Amino acid sequence: MPRRPKRPCSQPGCSKLTDGRFCEEHAKQEAARYEKYQRDPATKKRYGRTWKRIRDRYIADHPLCEQCKKSGKITHAQEVHHIKPLSEGGTNAEDNLMSLCSSCHSEITARTGGRWRRK
Repeated sequence: MPRRPKRPCSQPGCSKLTDGRFCEEHAKQEAARYEKYQRDPATKKRYGRTWKRIRDRYIADHPLCEQCKKSGKITHAQEVHHIKPLSEGGTNAEDNLMSLCSSCHSEITARTGGRWRRK
């Protein structure tokens, strides 16, 4: 299957070609800017180094998307989802986690309100 052509970085004044939105250099800057100015401090605290370790361990033990498996598809999991969100009193316990592919995680997050919920 042919690849999409590369396009210029979205950073104003940068002419490097990239497959994503930003070149490597500006992708790191954009991620740092997002963490500093847009991400809620309470969320940053909940999803720190400890969460990354829990997530990596869970993905290693459950490498397939649990949602796709129910419908008979085999898809590699890329994300770990909290069944009951931490903001609603959920925990990082294994019985509150499920491994999902990106599309299933986006679908569940959009359906439940997730990131776009008003506080």
